[in-house]
Amino acid sequence: MTKVFVDTNVVIDLLDQREPFVEAAAVLFALAYQKKIKLYVSPLTYATASFILRKRGSYQINSLLSELRSLSEVTIVDEQVVDNALTSTFADHEDALQHYSALTKKVHVIITRNTKDFRSSTIPVLTPDEFLNQL
Repeated sequence: MTKVFVDTNVVIDLLDQREPFVEAAAVLFALAYQKKIKLYVSPLTYATASFILRKRGSYQINSLLSELRSLSEVTIVDEQVVDNALTSTFADHEDALQHYSALTKKVHVIITRNTKDFRSSTIPVLTPDEFLNQL
C-alpha cells in the first residue's frame, strides 16, 4: 500500500473547502477511506489547521480534526526531527520539519501544492493532481 504524507496546505484545502483545490484533496482522502492508500500527517498540521480554521470562524474544528485523524496516521516530531530540520538545506523550517517527520514513517511520497518548497526532499514530492494522475 502506498504511504502518502499530506502537507498542511492540502489538509486545509479539504477542511476549509478551498476552491479550486478541495476536489483533489477530497479524492485523496476518499482513497484513504477506501483503504487504497495510507495517509500520514504531521502533528504540526493539527495545530496549523486549528489556527486557520478558527481564524476563518469555523465552529466544527474538533469534529473536522477528528475526521482527519480517523483517516490518517500521525507522524513523529521529536528531537531528532528538529535537529535534522535545523541542519538541513530547506529554506523553510516548517517544510523541513514536515519532511523529516514524514521520514519517520518511511512514506513513499509527499503531497503538497508547494512542491518548490520541498526541493531538498529525499522523498518524491507531487501535487495532489500529479499524484492522482499517476494512480
